[in-house]
Amino acid sequence: MIVQQGITEKLQSALTPSHLDVINESHMHNVPPGSESHFKVVIVSDQFDGLPRIKRHQTVNGVLSKELREDIHALSMTTLTPAEWIKRGGKVLDSPQCHGGGENS
Repeated sequence: MIVQQGITEKLQSALTPSHLDVINESHMHNVPPGSESHFKVVIVSDQFDGLPRIKRHQTVNGVLSKELREDIHALSMTTLTPAEWIKRGGKVLDSPQCHGGGENS
């Protein structure tokens, strides 16, 4: 849980989100038990106001540049403003199951 905790702390500090979920989805992939390599981030921040999705993602990628370089294999993210979060009813889609890399694919 070291990588997940680090991601959470960095995003909290840099973007002061009103909502943040950092979900370790490594178990959905062909990796050893206990891995921290595949994450989903749902982040709601006023700092995303007026930014297109690509800029929002670049902002998150910048905050997590070390983790993306050294620890994270895959990062899925949903980046929303508080108004967008309310409009969605505070919900995001579940991630699909991984279809590659395993012997059962």
